[in-house]
Amino acid sequence: MKKTAAKKGNPELIEALNAIEKEKDISKEILLEAIENSLVAACKNEYGKADNIRVNLDRETGEFHVYQDKVVVEEVEDAMLEMSQTEAEVKYPGTGLGETVSIEVTPKNFGRIAAQKAKQVVVQKIREEERKVLFEQYYEKEHDIVTGMVQRYNNGNYNVNIGKIDAVLTKQEQVPSEHFEAHDRIKLYVTEVKDTPRGPRIVISRTHPELVKRLFEAEVAEVKDGTVEIKSIAREAGSRTKMAVWSNDENVDPVGACVGMNGARVNAVVNELRGEKIDIINWSDNPALLIENALSPAKVISVMADPDEKTASVIVPDYQLSLAIGKEGQNARLAARLTGYKIDIKSETQAIEAGELPEDYMDQMNNMEEDEEGYVGEYETDAEDADAQYDNTEDDVEEFEFVETEE
Repeated sequence: MKKTAAKKGNPELIEALNAIEKEKDISKEILLEAIENSLVAACKNEYGKADNIRVNLDRETGEFHVYQDKVVVEEVEDAMLEMSQTEAEVKYPGTGLGETVSIEVTPKNFGRIAAQKAKQVVVQKIREEERKVLFEQYYEKEHDIVTGMVQRYNNGNYNVNIGKIDAVLTKQEQVPSEHFEAHDRIKLYVTEVKDTPRGPRIVISRTHPELVKRLFEAEVAEVKDGTVEIKSIAREAGSRTKMAVWSNDENVDPVGACVGMNGARVNAVVNELRGEKIDIINWSDNPALLIENALSPAKVISVMADPDEKTASVIVPDYQLSLAIGKEGQNARLAARLTGYKIDIKSETQAIEAGELPEDYMDQMNNMEEDEEGYVGEYETDAEDADAQYDNTEDDVEEFEFVETEE
C-alpha cells in the first residue's frame, strides 16, 4: 500500500488532550476517535460521501492522514468507490481483483475547515463524557448517604450542593418539622440517580427509612461489618422510628451495640435526624415474641399470632393500653409496620369480657413480672379507644427488611 508524505505533526493537540484527560478524567483515546470521526464528516463535503474515507490521527505526534479505500474491479461503475484493474496494476503492482487499495487524499486546504469541525465535535464529546463520568460517579452513591450543603430555599424545595452537582430536596422528601438555612450541612439518602441529556439528576430524601440504616452503619462498627443486622425498620419521619436488630455473634448484644456507651451512638443518629425518637428492639423469628418486643415500651400479657394470615391478637394490662396504642395510634401502627402483622390490641378487662381470659385472671397475675428488652426513646401516649386494630396492608403498614435507621 502506497502512502504519500505525512502532514506536519500537531504536538499541541496531543498536549491539550493529555491535559483534558488528566483534569477532566476523560479518556484521550475517546477524544482522538471523536476527532477522527469529525474529520471523516468534514471529508464528506469534499468527496460527496464518506463511506470509504478513513482518517488516521497519530497518537504521538498529532499528525493526520486521510485515506480513500477503493476496491479493484474490471470495470469501474463508481469512481469514488472503485479502481480499475489496469490502474491498480500501474499504481499498486501485485494488487488483484477484489482487493482494496488505500489512497491518501488529504486535501491541501483541509486544515482550517477540519480544525473548526473537529473543535466543535470535541467540545461536544467532552461535554458528553463529563456527563457520563459524573453520572457514573453518582450512580455509585445510589442507595447510600451523601453530605450536602443547603444553597437556598425555593418554592418549597431546597437546592442542595452534594459535591460536583446540585440536587433538589423536594417537599415530598422533606421532614415537615425540619427547616434549614443556607450553608447548613445535612445528610441525605440518594434514592435514585437518573441519566438525562442535561446531566445526572439526583433524587435525595430526608424521609426514607434507609437514611436511618445508613446513619447507623456510619456510627456502629458492628452494623457496618455485619455482626449486627438491622432486620426491619418502620419510620414516621420526624417523629419516631422503630428498628429491629439481630446479632450474628452470641457475645454481642445488638441493642447495646446500637445504643452505645451512655447512648452515644444512638444519640449521634438522633441529633442528625434533629430529635427524631428511635426505638431499638431485639429481632426474633418467633412472631409472638417479635410483636411483643415491637410494642415496647408497653408490657404485654399475651400474643396469639397467626403466621399464615399475618394477624395477631394482643392482650395488655389495663393501665398499659394507652401506652401500647401510643399517641394517635403511633406505637401500634409502627409495630404493625415493623412486624408485617395486623395487630388487634385488647386490655385485660376487654379480653375477660370477650372470654379470651378467665374471670379470675387478674388475681392470678398480680405478681407477674415481665422483662423489657430494647432501647426506647421518650414516649407520649394518648388515651385512645381501648380496642384498636392496626393493619399491615395498603397505606397503613410498610415492611422493610435489613434496614437501619437514624435520627
